[in-house]
Amino acid sequence: MKKEFRLPTWLTFYLKWFYPGIKIKRWILLLVLGILLIASGLAGGLLTLRSSNASSLQSKILGAAYTLDFIIGVWLVFQAVKKIFRSIVSLFLPQQERKFIDIVYQKRQLARGPKIVVIGGGTGLSTILHGLKEHTDHNSAIVTVADDGGSSGKLRQQFDILPPGDIRNCLVALADAEPLMHKLFQFRFGKDSEFAGHSFGNLFITVMTQLTGDFEQAIKESSKVLAIRGHVIPSTLNKVTLVAKHKDGTQTEGEAKIPYAGRPIDKVYLNPESNTATPEAIKAIQDADIIVLGPGSLYTSIIPNLLIKEITEAIVDARALKFYICNIMTQPGETDNFTASDHLRVLIAHSHPRVIDYCIVNNGWVPNDVLEKYKSEDSYLVNEDIDKIRSLGYKVILDDFVKITNEVIRHDDLKLSQAIIRFFNSRRYAKPG
Repeated sequence: MKKEFRLPTWLTFYLKWFYPGIKIKRWILLLVLGILLIASGLAGGLLTLRSSNASSLQSKILGAAYTLDFIIGVWLVFQAVKKIFRSIVSLFLPQQERKFIDIVYQKRQLARGPKIVVIGGGTGLSTILHGLKEHTDHNSAIVTVADDGGSSGKLRQQFDILPPGDIRNCLVALADAEPLMHKLFQFRFGKDSEFAGHSFGNLFITVMTQLTGDFEQAIKESSKVLAIRGHVIPSTLNKVTLVAKHKDGTQTEGEAKIPYAGRPIDKVYLNPESNTATPEAIKAIQDADIIVLGPGSLYTSIIPNLLIKEITEAIVDARALKFYICNIMTQPGETDNFTASDHLRVLIAHSHPRVIDYCIVNNGWVPNDVLEKYKSEDSYLVNEDIDKIRSLGYKVILDDFVKITNEVIRHDDLKLSQAIIRFFNSRRYAKPG
């Protein structure tokens, strides 16, 4: 039987560049021609200079011709490289060919950005991540897994997994995928569906957990799908329940139930109380240049992470600059009548005095009609009592960080992230002494 002849793999690879329709052959040939002209011009010019009659008219004419060859060759190489570059860019980024240099520059800048760890949960965490990813590719979100309400609570109970909701929000916030992927992961099924109340992203993470057999691996695989810029890390892989002890001695068990208990909170704790932090969370904190706590629900989003002893200890020992972002509005059932310093006192009481260096407080103006809407829900502007914060030994960053969309008050993610980065850079480049 006659053996079939096949070209070597390496030769096949290079020949593919000359297949019809690649739109690159002509520019490769132009590049080769340019290189030949450059070589011819250099070689001829050197021979002419070394000849015995270099000063003769004939030698001068030849020298000029070789110089012209060299110049034409350089021009051809430049044009060929430019056309090859555009052909490749238009293939991979057909809609952004003209922006390619800007994209490359931005990517390089982001790659040199500081390592930032943001700790919390809920919508507050995803809000700040939106802003920070515009300054660095090195963002790590350490997320509470105490959530037991809504879609996350149902999936947690039914499939015995950690709650995916806050994880999903952070994945979407850090995603670099197409806008349609963002909408897909945040899509929530309607009331008439069997999946009523569930978001597609939560179901996706649940299915991925079932396939991989590991919640942490499911997050990593989901991160690849969304092409996220950074890392999303659960604070612990232990199945924990948040418990609130109220000032009247009663207790409320379950993160979702605590705000509706209607009784002032004395302290919160995790059940079981002894939990192990994920190694990736500890490593991220140790390597961080900046650590940010919040924004988010004080008792149910931020503090649950700090109740894990290893995480608090890692923050205290970290060399990073540490910021706490105080909420703009009080939260009914959690922080009723709280000032900014009250938020800080509770945070420290549940962790350690050295978990923060700076407190970020809003002093922005909010329209009266928006305040009236929040007042009807027993929510009020947090009083920025910065003198009391300073008396506790902490520095204050005070500015207008309000962003109002559809009468909903949020932190302005861009202003907030710019303030953090600006302050970090001012400290990093400050002259000693």
